[in-house]
Amino acid sequence: MINKKFLGVLTVTAALTMTLTACGGSKKSDSGNKNVDTEDISKFTMVVKNDQDPIKGGTLEVAVASDTQFKGLFSEVYYQDAYDNYYMRPSHEGLFSYDKDFVITKDGAATLDLDVDNKKATITLKDDIKWSDGESVTADDLIYPYEVIGNKEYTGIRYDDDFTNIVGMEEYHDGKADTISGIKKIDDQTIEVSYKEMNPGMLQLSGGVYTNAMPKHIFKDIPIKDQEKSDAVRKNPVTFGPYYISKIVTGESVEYLPNEHYYRGKPKLDKIVFTNVPTASIVEALKAKKYDMVYSMPTDNYPTYKDTEDYQMLGREELAYTYIGFKLGTYDKDKGESVLNPDAKMADVKLRQAMGYAVDNDAIGQKFYNGLRSGATTLIPPIFETLHNSDIKGYQYDIEKAKKLLDDAGYKDTDDDGLREDPDGKKLTINFASMAGGETAQPLADYYLQQWKEIGLDVKLATGRLIDFQAFYDKVKNDDPEIDVFQAAWSVNSAPSPAGLYSRNAAFNYSRFVSEENDKLLSAIDSKESFDDTKRKEAYDAWQEYMFEQAPVIPTLYRNEVMPVNNRVKSFTWNYEDTRDFYGIELTAEKR
Repeated sequence: MINKKFLGVLTVTAALTMTLTACGGSKKSDSGNKNVDTEDISKFTMVVKNDQDPIKGGTLEVAVASDTQFKGLFSEVYYQDAYDNYYMRPSHEGLFSYDKDFVITKDGAATLDLDVDNKKATITLKDDIKWSDGESVTADDLIYPYEVIGNKEYTGIRYDDDFTNIVGMEEYHDGKADTISGIKKIDDQTIEVSYKEMNPGMLQLSGGVYTNAMPKHIFKDIPIKDQEKSDAVRKNPVTFGPYYISKIVTGESVEYLPNEHYYRGKPKLDKIVFTNVPTASIVEALKAKKYDMVYSMPTDNYPTYKDTEDYQMLGREELAYTYIGFKLGTYDKDKGESVLNPDAKMADVKLRQAMGYAVDNDAIGQKFYNGLRSGATTLIPPIFETLHNSDIKGYQYDIEKAKKLLDDAGYKDTDDDGLREDPDGKKLTINFASMAGGETAQPLADYYLQQWKEIGLDVKLATGRLIDFQAFYDKVKNDDPEIDVFQAAWSVNSAPSPAGLYSRNAAFNYSRFVSEENDKLLSAIDSKESFDDTKRKEAYDAWQEYMFEQAPVIPTLYRNEVMPVNNRVKSFTWNYEDTRDFYGIELTAEKR
């Protein structure tokens, strides 16, 4: 899972963040017969229970369950996936605090004030906010990330509609201006940003107002084209969270020490260590009590660890969904927008719809994720209760409907080999990309191929095998011609506007679907008129209905997540509104 309106992870964010980020590989599937006890996520808690007295200091050891090494882009401006985001949690902190609805509040390192009529946002730093090297965080550090992301030589993925919406940003990006006219330094702690349009998402975290600072004194002498590869991003990042990164073993582990300059005071622990652990061995490691907490814990094998001695199982709805995407064009990097290919193999909407109806997502969620995942219906997850369109039932399993859609579209088996040719009578082979990782990745991919074969489609694994997480997203974002269809996931942002993932200018629009109607519907969501709750709901409903009909991507599973936490951990809450979850954490015993 990246920092925008959606976090593509799991790129964030998408990101959540958002901010935009991309999701790790699925862990299992097949709607075969498997007797399991299903779980009710509403019965889980997000608060660690521990009444013991804390010890002084101690070392917290955290595992991140992953079947690929993390990239190690420790910068909000440059990171792309959920794994790097996990490793940034103790050390990196956004500017703003927020409540359970992700509305920005006044308790963070900075405050936000919106002037809707004049289309301006004022960001003000609180007193004595310092970087981990002791330098003060200033207004220059608030402005600098805009100058980096908007620069033509920026190598990251965050230049999108949020930034082009800033007055003067496009002129700066195109080299027609040396500065961004819509960003002004008011004083050493305050900046003002002018926008072309304002929308209600701006009231929420990552909803259009950029949420992070960047230490200009560290980066100003590094050419922007070289920053992503620099030590300032990969080896010794300067941050203002409660801990700072003190040691990195590339792709394997990260060590953190207390940030003496943290604005809320020195945190409680002596040290934190995050370690990358393969999903195949994480349950054994948990039972051996090697770690205090586990991020990205697989849910497909939940029964094998749910009762592990001396651990509590925290659980929550995940800001994420899994989806099937169809490659419909390419991304023009020079223009900064997706270009639809009307002759793409997957261009026929009925072909895409048929592939959606051929899969039983409810059975996958129940039988292979123990109810910790469920069939998805729209691209706005139900965690956003007021904006999710519950009237849309999604692509419910219906083999006969899938076959009829293909018949009506002219996909017929003309040579009696059991597989359909395309409407021109030519052989049709569809290349499907899916990620490696976990026990269920291969069975899930096999299930998809089986179901699509049942409706007469010849679908094969792109590259002939499952693809490593990092290589998978490299291929998808670079529009590898080997890929026609892909299974991926988004970690969505706290401001649910879908423009960051599905707009014409969004680099994360991996299907490359564009249309004037989509432009219109996305603009309605992010319009000033949507400050009216009724109009906002109408705009979201209309876009969800349109994307269901067009099916450039089909959501397959909504996700819940579980975090095992050892009983010696105290003062930790795993809710979304606690933006400083590592600041207060303590231990009540020297050993697990």
